[in-house]
Amino acid sequence: MNELVALLQQILGGFQAMSAWEYLAVSLSVAYMLLAMQQSAWCWVAGGLSTLIYTILFFNGALLMESLLNFFYLAMAVYGWLQWRRGQALGAQANDSQEYSLPVSSWSLSKNIKLIGITTAVSLGVGFIMDNYTYADFAYLDALTTCFGVVATYLLTQKIVENWLYWVVIDALSIYLYVCKGYFPTVVLFCFYTVLAAVNYYQWHKSMRACSGASSSACNVTNS
Repeated sequence: MNELVALLQQILGGFQAMSAWEYLAVSLSVAYMLLAMQQSAWCWVAGGLSTLIYTILFFNGALLMESLLNFFYLAMAVYGWLQWRRGQALGAQANDSQEYSLPVSSWSLSKNIKLIGITTAVSLGVGFIMDNYTYADFAYLDALTTCFGVVATYLLTQKIVENWLYWVVIDALSIYLYVCKGYFPTVVLFCFYTVLAAVNYYQWHKSMRACSGASSSACNVTNS
């Protein structure tokens, strides 16, 4: 009981010590998830601004791989914006009634298993280097969430529905990482993220199935 009270006090203290910049980053991150649920390209703008703030926070907290990952997120925010807006432009040329016509698609189980195997191997290698040659904390876990975050972000830019399943696992692991580092407001955010990632998977999968019954010119949903 005393440990629970102490944890709650730490969480409350974290919120009280939280800077205005971190509050802004959290707000933008929530906006990113909600906009992504609606498949709005504006999610990349909110995500990019949030990422810029977190890059600085993670670097100061000695989470080197998380900080490096956020540089990648910034680039992906630009790429995702262009990719989704390109889908909108193509949809407008085809007189598509959907606002954003880049289709939601799915990868086969075997393709996902292969991707998981390769990414895990890479993350172990990166974790070994970070653990032995840098001052990074939680090197292997940090590397794991980083490498899979790279993969999941790319899948999101392509609207691959399984990206949300990757994010459920990544966000759940990140919760432990941020608890250990004392980023308690971010812990709350990632608890919310984990739930939203599961909801987004359901929403995108539902959209994909609905499109599968529509004409190919309207949705072009594919399985690869």
